[in-house]
Amino acid sequence: MGKKLEGNGLWESSRIILPEHKEGYLRLMKDRQRRGKPELDDQEVQLIEQALIDSYNSRQPVSVTVFSPFDDEVMTGVITVINTARREVKLSRGEDDFSWIKLEDIVSTNF
Repeated sequence: MGKKLEGNGLWESSRIILPEHKEGYLRLMKDRQRRGKPELDDQEVQLIEQALIDSYNSRQPVSVTVFSPFDDEVMTGVITVINTARREVKLSRGEDDFSWIKLEDIVSTNF
């Protein structure tokens, strides 16, 4: 019994991890992988806005890359509504499948 309490034996003999501690550790590791939003210059913002307007006017599909702190999402569809007051667009991928996307979350576009 004396050897367990010597040196590092005290900690070695009590390796119990509570579920709350495990969840907290995993949450911390995930937060460390979080990345910041890239800064776009004015020319890139104008190119993105022009591509969205062209898709809206011509009803042609456009691919939009939407920023996420962990992994960017590429969405393809037709811009059906441009809401300038709320600064967002409605991307329709089908008849009942659409998403509202904020303009500041759009990182890039492709026709």
